[in-house]
Amino acid sequence: MIRDAIGLVVDLNLLDRYGWRMLDGLWVTLKLVAITFVLGAVLGLAVALARLSRNRVVAGIAFAYVYLFRGTPLLAQLFVVYYGAGQFREPLEAAGLWWILRDAWNCALITFTLNTAAYQAEILRGGIQSLPKGQAEAAAALGLRPWQALFKVVLPQALIVGLRPLGNELILMIKASAVASLVTVYDLMGVTRLAFSRSYNFEVYLWAAVLYLALVETVRRVWTLGERRLTRHMRPA
Repeated sequence: MIRDAIGLVVDLNLLDRYGWRMLDGLWVTLKLVAITFVLGAVLGLAVALARLSRNRVVAGIAFAYVYLFRGTPLLAQLFVVYYGAGQFREPLEAAGLWWILRDAWNCALITFTLNTAAYQAEILRGGIQSLPKGQAEAAAALGLRPWQALFKVVLPQALIVGLRPLGNELILMIKASAVASLVTVYDLMGVTRLAFSRSYNFEVYLWAAVLYLALVETVRRVWTLGERRLTRHMRPA
């Protein structure tokens, strides 16, 4: 009965053929976004600190990096890394790097990391700059070293300020990750495109949209719960 009811709105033969493959693609999307977001956070922190540096050269390089990756399309960046790497195969082989860049997954991973790092750097920089200067001065008065003041006083408060923008960036990364399918990464959209090319049934794109929506909504709810817990001390009693 349940299968018959589902069959009224879903092509069961198509579901049997590609349902599990689309779930595998969803898992690939989750891995790709999770890894790039974490790596981007590490790189983004370094770029944010460089942007705040008093050294004009360091600050200028960081600004150019952020300007480039925030000002150009993610798809163009991915094509430059994926197709551009092939133009430098010989020097890359000599440097022992070709084995990394010849793989589509690695190219997508590198591109997404560089892209999200630029956005996270600006979020962290804004959070740090929003804090009163007295916070760092108080940490120095307590005898904390600069790196101790950064990780124990300044950065925790800056992260709280940037929680919502960081959550938005994560959601944007989930949706933007679909472009990885254009360089033969079989993520959710990659499997969907493959299923459509073999079945010519537009229904598979509706399934993909539902899966993306479910993933984004799950992330949004989990992030909101985490944000409420981390900021509970800031709410009035």
